[in-house]
Amino acid sequence: MSKYPPTRNLSRRERQIMDVLFRRGDATVAEVMADIPDPPSYSAVRATLRILEDKGHVVHKEEGPRYVYLPAVAPEDARTDALKHLVRTFFDGSPEQAVTALLRLSDTRLSEAEIARLQERIRSARKKGK
Repeated sequence: MSKYPPTRNLSRRERQIMDVLFRRGDATVAEVMADIPDPPSYSAVRATLRILEDKGHVVHKEEGPRYVYLPAVAPEDARTDALKHLVRTFFDGSPEQAVTALLRLSDTRLSEAEIARLQERIRSARKKGK
């Protein structure tokens, strides 16, 4: 089980804001507003950030007169949790099915170097018993 609140239970707007924070690392209310489509008012974004903080998804730091918000969890931890959820939900828990789906995407073209790196990661995972 994850050690932080699941992000899959967020509203559309909360998800948009979290996506901005994960992409940027941290952001002010104005920066969040600049990065989301059709943003609500400044006070609505600020209120949503406060809600996300109350839920344990976001923390803030003060920089002078403004608050800068950042995810409460490391992006790597959030990425791992999201991928586990995706594989369980859409691919019956099969990493092979998930990788196959990624490779079938029409715009996926792997270079020889990328294929070699993937092969090495598979070998490394086998050695670790994964």
